Amino acid sequence: QVQLVESGGGLVQPGGSLRLSCAASGFKTVEYILRWSRQVPGKAREWVATSDSDNTYADFVKGRFIIFRDDHNNMMYLYMNNLTPEDTAVYYCGTTYNHEDFWGQGTRVTVSS
Repeated sequence: QVQLVESGGGLVQPGGSLRLSCAASGFKTVEYILRWSRQVPGKAREWVATSDSDNTYADFVKGRFIIFRDDHNNMMYLYMNNLTPEDTAVYYCGTTYNHEDFWGQGTRVTVSS
């Protein structure tokens, strides 16, 4: 079964950095698109970044976040820099497998003083 498990969330000060991890199982990451999304409670989930043949980013994280995949270890990461309180959300990693989208359980990031 496709499984995606996020980790690395926590509390960080504005302007700080954090690395999120995503451990994938049930498929070989090298063969699939990988994504990060996030959701603020009470708000719609929004796309953050995609790793495919190239990396693409939502405008609100461009220049601050970096998506990185380690296909040898079936891992994917989101390096977040210059964080702001508006980045506070639950972050999810996902993929599309056999035309179906899969997402992990999420990891919570809180950016606050």
